[in-house]
Amino acid sequence: MDSMYVHIPFCNRICTYCDFNKVLIKNQPVDEYIDALIKELGQYDKQHLKTIYVGGGTPTALTVSQLDRLLKFMTEHFTVTDEFTFEANPDELTTEKLDVLNHYGVNRVSLGVQTFNNDLLKVLGRTHNFDDIFKSVNHLEKIGLTNYSLDLMYNLPGETFDDIDMSLKYVKELQPKHISWYSLIIEPHTVFYNKIRQGTMSIAGSLEEGEKYDKVIAGLDALGYPQYEISNFAKSEYESMHNKTYWLNEPYIGAGAGSHGYTGSARYYNIKPVTHYISNMNEQGSVVKEQLELTKNDQYEEEMFLGLRLNKGVSEVRFNEKYGLPVDAVYGDVLKKLTEKNLLKRKAGHIYLTEAGRMIGNDVFMEFLL
Repeated sequence: MDSMYVHIPFCNRICTYCDFNKVLIKNQPVDEYIDALIKELGQYDKQHLKTIYVGGGTPTALTVSQLDRLLKFMTEHFTVTDEFTFEANPDELTTEKLDVLNHYGVNRVSLGVQTFNNDLLKVLGRTHNFDDIFKSVNHLEKIGLTNYSLDLMYNLPGETFDDIDMSLKYVKELQPKHISWYSLIIEPHTVFYNKIRQGTMSIAGSLEEGEKYDKVIAGLDALGYPQYEISNFAKSEYESMHNKTYWLNEPYIGAGAGSHGYTGSARYYNIKPVTHYISNMNEQGSVVKEQLELTKNDQYEEEMFLGLRLNKGVSEVRFNEKYGLPVDAVYGDVLKKLTEKNLLKRKAGHIYLTEAGRMIGNDVFMEFLL
């Protein structure tokens, strides 16, 4: 395995839209969690990895000393040859924490901006404001860590097309190397989900959402950020190497509470609750809750679901090499139907979504269920 994801499940505030595995950091056994995480990581042989991605939760919710202890072990146990990414909240990215990240070789930061509109940031339950975004970027550039990504969202409650224009304006000003710009998804068990069910909040319908998506794609392309995945855009040579591991359906290690990993033939899922994760690691030496062996059909489906997210699409040669048969042997009829509907194209050995296909991506993916 060439890639590893490490999960930090702590946050200083729970965002209204988030359904990731997370808890408020106050009164949590954070040091004990780091001890358990280090034990889990220590079960893997020392090795060279191409990418490591530390996400959450909010990794920058950890203190300087906690960050130092975790990263010290990680960099002694693993060598990262290409991309070492750390997620960060703008208001938590202090110079002291940045110095720690820089010291241990973190060379990419994913900054959770979400929007440049202070009112919308409050609606989202974010702890930072407009000024914090620029302060954190200034800190990054001062230490030469210029490979940073801005995470943004669209179709937020109360958001206008002018808000998207404003975000594009500041992207042009800040010139990040990478942009992730996701549509808000209303997930069960979130504050937003409950408000919509109660009728106290609403978001725009699919037509307006599609228009906003078009505006995001065109706006970023004009600024020199071509789209390479449904929700991701980058300057030349700055596509996320780690996330492409997922989309190319390649194996990776997953470590930490609630994380999951992929061996190529199976997916495994770690225990979610922090206290259970700690006790299982200490008492049983394992935190894997479940491992699902994938059938050949499962593997074919995932290859298509994930690969079609990329603008380049699924490589027919790669499919044949991985599974020992041409893609048409599995999906010939489906490919013919979707191509005739102008939802897919086949060119230069790749199968990819058309613009129309990207608009209804989930519907297209469902066609590949066997």
